Amino acid sequence: MKRNNKRKRILALLLFGALLVTTACSPASGSEAEKEDDGKIEIGITFDTFILERWQRDRDVFVSAAEELGATVNVQNANGDIDEQINQIDYFIQKGMDAIVVIQVSDDEKTLRGAITRAHNAGIPVISYDRLVLDANVDLYISFDNEKVGKLMAEHMLSHLGTTANIVQICGPLSDNNVSMVMDGFEAATEDSGFSILETDFCTGWISEYAFEYASDYLDNNPAPDGFMCGNDALAGNVIKALSEAQLAGDVCVVGQDADLDACQRIVEGTQCMTVYKPIEKLARRAAELSVALAEGKRILSVTNRINDGTYDVPYETITPIAVTAENMDEVITGNYHEEEDIYLNVRKTDNETEK
Repeated sequence: MKRNNKRKRILALLLFGALLVTTACSPASGSEAEKEDDGKIEIGITFDTFILERWQRDRDVFVSAAEELGATVNVQNANGDIDEQINQIDYFIQKGMDAIVVIQVSDDEKTLRGAITRAHNAGIPVISYDRLVLDANVDLYISFDNEKVGKLMAEHMLSHLGTTANIVQICGPLSDNNVSMVMDGFEAATEDSGFSILETDFCTGWISEYAFEYASDYLDNNPAPDGFMCGNDALAGNVIKALSEAQLAGDVCVVGQDADLDACQRIVEGTQCMTVYKPIEKLARRAAELSVALAEGKRILSVTNRINDGTYDVPYETITPIAVTAENMDEVITGNYHEEEDIYLNVRKTDNETEK
């Protein structure tokens, strides 16, 4: 079946190559197409960026898991540029990849819909990883339960602050569909409480320095809120930097997500209240398994959930996130995601100095 699929794909690629003109990469030649028809699965994966710690982990686990399944992976980094990501998808099409995995660049003006349509026309399945590509009818979307992420943030703040509190939200860009889902989960969990959302800001392109600017401006012009709900740990870190400058770090509840090492350090130090741990190894391994299966032309009968991308209902696999605080840090994170000596590095240094 795979060889027949390859022949069909090669014909589609010839048509595609006649229509597509791109300066990003040279068109696939006949020899390249023949070289790829060796029965080995080839997967192209394009990342938004590797600036954030977690994306490097996703890459390493995905590549390792795919190779264990007998596939090879071509990794590309768009560096936050959606035009570059479009070029990379077109490059994968020209190379005759058996499947394409996309961690979408968030952009308010442009979409990947056209590139994904070209991939489908070439007979290549496309998987949205972590972020859903809207209006594109991808073959699979795999991510964490993002509404659950927002719910876990809200539940912690409710338990920490009580049912009445003033909250400032500093989120990622709305062009990232996950942002709305996290906010929806947070709102649903707090709608019957006395929580008041004083202000909501959105950091274009997930640029974490904007969080410092927003938080600093807010603290300069308003009384400190009871808590900051942050879109991820990088944003939370910059909010805590602003709180530190205002001598308020540790007095204001700050929550985030991703369980970055520096966030876990802040939690045990007492400046960040909690983070949401998303088991990246589980997500990346499962994504690799499903990508290989789709590349082989298999139907994914185990994925029964659907999510609407704005136009289409697409298959949706979710991974359950976990709330992490100082109380369950060792149970969930230590030795599983980060090492003990790294998490407690700053706390132990202080303790040793005190003992001396």
